[in-house]
Amino acid sequence: MNIAFFLLPKQEVTCVTSDSTLRQTLERMEYHRFTAVPILNKEGKYIGTVTEGDLLWYMKNAEGKITFENASKFLLKDVPLRLDIKPVSIEANMEDLINLAKVQNFVPVVDDMERFIGIVRRSQIIEYCEGIVAKESMKVK
Repeated sequence: MNIAFFLLPKQEVTCVTSDSTLRQTLERMEYHRFTAVPILNKEGKYIGTVTEGDLLWYMKNAEGKITFENASKFLLKDVPLRLDIKPVSIEANMEDLINLAKVQNFVPVVDDMERFIGIVRRSQIIEYCEGIVAKESMKVK
């Protein structure tokens, strides 16, 4: 099975850039009701994933210097990322995709030049596997 079968293309994925402000990031996450979003650089390369926790810890550790009102003065590129959400190449095999999906809610997908092309959601992989299990159980009966 090809990874492209599961791909949610970049145009349909909520992303932020490393030059986004904390406020822009928070508002985008709130609007789409996501707890994590991919971060891209100016060239469209995947550089990491920011979580709500990353933003909260950064604001907490700033000891009151960051409020929602002044969050537009702070850039996302200064926020330390706690999790290393690894991408997979569009050419990778299903085993690689599944191994990452076991520990990540979504798997970023990059092309051969490391440009972000979309994500694969863990729920899509589980649904696919559920279909295989259902077919196998029908054979047994």
